[in-house]
Amino acid sequence: MNTITVDDRQLAVNAMLDNLREIDPGGSHAGLISSHEALLFADSHRLDVAFLDIEMPDMNGLLLAKALKDKQPDINIVFVTGHVEYAYDAHKVFASGYLIKPAGTEDVRNVLENLRHPIERKQGRIHVRCFGSFEIFIDGVPMNFKRSKSKELLAYLIDSAGGRVSMGELISVLWEDGENSDSRNSQLRMFIADIRKTFKDAGFDEVLVREYNSVAIKPELLDCDFYRFLESDPNAVNEYMGEYMKQYSWAEMRIHELDMEKNGRY
Repeated sequence: MNTITVDDRQLAVNAMLDNLREIDPGGSHAGLISSHEALLFADSHRLDVAFLDIEMPDMNGLLLAKALKDKQPDINIVFVTGHVEYAYDAHKVFASGYLIKPAGTEDVRNVLENLRHPIERKQGRIHVRCFGSFEIFIDGVPMNFKRSKSKELLAYLIDSAGGRVSMGELISVLWEDGENSDSRNSQLRMFIADIRKTFKDAGFDEVLVREYNSVAIKPELLDCDFYRFLESDPNAVNEYMGEYMKQYSWAEMRIHELDMEKNGRY
């Protein structure tokens, strides 16, 4: 699901993004603080739902809703406001929902389950979330790992963005002492087999590329916020809030690069 949240108060934007990421962790959820930014964003991104504040300084949410519908007629508009008196006006623009601040997760979930224009679920997609904690979803369902190091191995391959990673490098990442032994190599092969089987069972047996002494992933088969960020996707740039694969200490080295890249855009 692709959503946009527009509110001139950043705290309100962040609260809604938290709700949406809990409900739809595999989706793409952008937050903006002006109607002008929202209209520019809609020019280059297909949107399923727009969560709009009504009282905003540059263009109020009612006018923004009409402008967004002109660009994307099937977009679902959900107003999020502290003022109940706008309910009738919201009805006139055929809104899909009307939430009173502060909107809780269950309120948002209920609106999403009763949209005017139901969202077609895309099958066969692998969604990877690197910003915040690392998670991977297949058709919106979190990928289960038998072993935590299998998940960490996959995270490192995704961070490597298609580059071939040697078995020795993976051992140094997954074990603190970095000792390369027959036992470690055997465990590593078992982790790789776990990942390969999970992808194969889901119909994605080409994601992992295995050679004699190295392994890699095919980035083009993944919908990944980190990769979209590198491609200057404004949605992904907005999603990055200074956290990257935060459960892994080796990922901290990437944060400086992402911060520099994001700061260079603004």
